[in-house]
Amino acid sequence: MIETTASISRFIEFDREQWKSLRANTPLLLNEDELTLLRGINEQVLLREVEDIYVPLSRLLNLHVAAIQHLYNARQRFLQEHSDKVPYIIGIAGSVAVGKSTFSRVLRACLARWDDHPRVDLVTTDGFLYPNKTLELRGLMKRKGFPASYDQRRLLAFLADIKAGLRVVSVPVYSHLHYDIIPGTMETVRQPDILILEGLNVLQSPPPGRGGSKLFVSDFFDFSIYLDAEESIIEDWYVKRFLRLRETVFQNESSYFHRYASLSDAEAAETARNIWKEINLVNLVENIQPTRERAHLILKKGEDHAVENVRLRRV
Repeated sequence: MIETTASISRFIEFDREQWKSLRANTPLLLNEDELTLLRGINEQVLLREVEDIYVPLSRLLNLHVAAIQHLYNARQRFLQEHSDKVPYIIGIAGSVAVGKSTFSRVLRACLARWDDHPRVDLVTTDGFLYPNKTLELRGLMKRKGFPASYDQRRLLAFLADIKAGLRVVSVPVYSHLHYDIIPGTMETVRQPDILILEGLNVLQSPPPGRGGSKLFVSDFFDFSIYLDAEESIIEDWYVKRFLRLRETVFQNESSYFHRYASLSDAEAAETARNIWKEINLVNLVENIQPTRERAHLILKKGEDHAVENVRLRRV
């Protein structure tokens, strides 16, 4: 374990080998067939990554969940009351194309293998985006994914209900094919042991000087993780993902992005880089990246998507 040189640093830093050693005797939680079903369209997570990164992380989180449960039970005894269990909430943040969705799916599968928290749900903040009609009226279609494009009040209400121990909480459903909320369609979260909330801006704080709620989304988190990588690397991942989607999802005539399906390789790459620079990079630099230091854990990825460096916030 190597401590960072800055005396005021809030983080302890680990290289890959040091983090791997913290696995202790925890067994490998997934096999190759299971991992195949969890991989993303442009991110081939290797079983070695599960062994080196996810297993130690799941061990850490298992210990955290047990500690929080113990603290919660102690408070219940102090207050002389009893209520339903409260899910442990993990927030996953990071840029577009950094691999949040794949990471969240694999983490969910690993955490669900522990006997004391087998029920793990995953919710993305996509369902809390305003419908396209609303975004169009507000001139925000080219700022989709920016903080203002989300119904923060609805997202905060959802998290408050989860932390209040409600047995059934509804979540709006988002269609990536249609690039919009599906009207009248809801999913339900039924009091899991752990809830993972994945999204671009989940560590974002409200803008200063504005009215409204003083609550942050992250106020409801028991633990938060930021997936990090160099901007140039994320841009390359974004372009590769765009090219892959052009060959697959965009070919569907119902796809919102079907207009890109006939682009040549060069045209598609140029289009993707323009979208990245004009929209996603701006969001990353202005809104997402500044929240990185608020996370409890920062995972720095290299070009092959493998985690190279881990920073854990001091207790």
